[in-house]
Amino acid sequence: MSSKLYTPANPESQECVRNVLKYLSDISGEKIITGQHTQTMAQEELEKIKSVTGKEPALLGFELLGYSPNINYFDTDDECIKEVVENYGALKRAWEWAERKGLITFTWHWFSPLGGRSKSFFSVNTDFDASAAVIEGTPENRALISDMDYMAGLLRPFCDRGVPILWRPFHEGEGRWFWWGAKGPEPVKKLFRIMYERFTKVHHLNNLIWVWNSAKPDCYPGDDAVDVISCDMYPPQHVHTDCAERYNALIKITDQPKIALIGEIGSLPDVDEIHNNGISWASFMTWSKVFCLTEEFTSYDRLKKVYDSPFSVTKEDLPELY
Repeated sequence: MSSKLYTPANPESQECVRNVLKYLSDISGEKIITGQHTQTMAQEELEKIKSVTGKEPALLGFELLGYSPNINYFDTDDECIKEVVENYGALKRAWEWAERKGLITFTWHWFSPLGGRSKSFFSVNTDFDASAAVIEGTPENRALISDMDYMAGLLRPFCDRGVPILWRPFHEGEGRWFWWGAKGPEPVKKLFRIMYERFTKVHHLNNLIWVWNSAKPDCYPGDDAVDVISCDMYPPQHVHTDCAERYNALIKITDQPKIALIGEIGSLPDVDEIHNNGISWASFMTWSKVFCLTEEFTSYDRLKKVYDSPFSVTKEDLPELY
């Protein structure tokens, strides 16, 4: 397989980044990494998977929403506060997973950097203008950069210890539901590039694997800032397929061959079909809570079947990559 597939966009990337990208490239089309999103200290999802399958996912997702600097605690609701409070300590759990050499991905439901109420990562809860935020020197831009610098500080220890992070900012940027996508494709492309430049050139976070998360071609920020492409999908309850249609749409966003991931999924994919039909997903990540803790979307029998498949990479199968 071409080395271009696993050559990092950031030429200063640490060896751990190169190791992970090469591993993802090598297994694509042969096996798929099992992944699970968690967003609480209790990590109920991880415990559920262990109890049902006797195994653990190779990839754990962690939520950074509670680390947003501009959470409005004075104009909010109980649901928002509960989610933020439950999220406290996510970085501690990520450290523990890193010590066990598991793969890590971070999702950031970024509360609006300026203004907003309740869950202000949703565009309906903020007037924050992404198209103004990409213009240097505006109040929106200054707030944006301030938040980025704060997050870079939280990520710094992972870099210092050589822990690779599948970093998936501005996820689902093709949609209007988050503030970063509310003004269309041009601002979200620029936002991604601003963060890439700041995190790599100013903060030298050379442990990050840059994951773009949208299958809409006019949102794509460019090969020179993206290591891995991904998209999110929520199939109907108990519908388990190879997700080939979504894969074929995703890989068309660039002419450059890229490693492809299922960023988020509700009902589990059919791992055997993925292998048998030659669909080169490198990993999937089931979303949290109801998608994992109940049988509403995936039966426990199906969950066990996925984790028992010879084509699945679980934590027990994962080689040491860092």
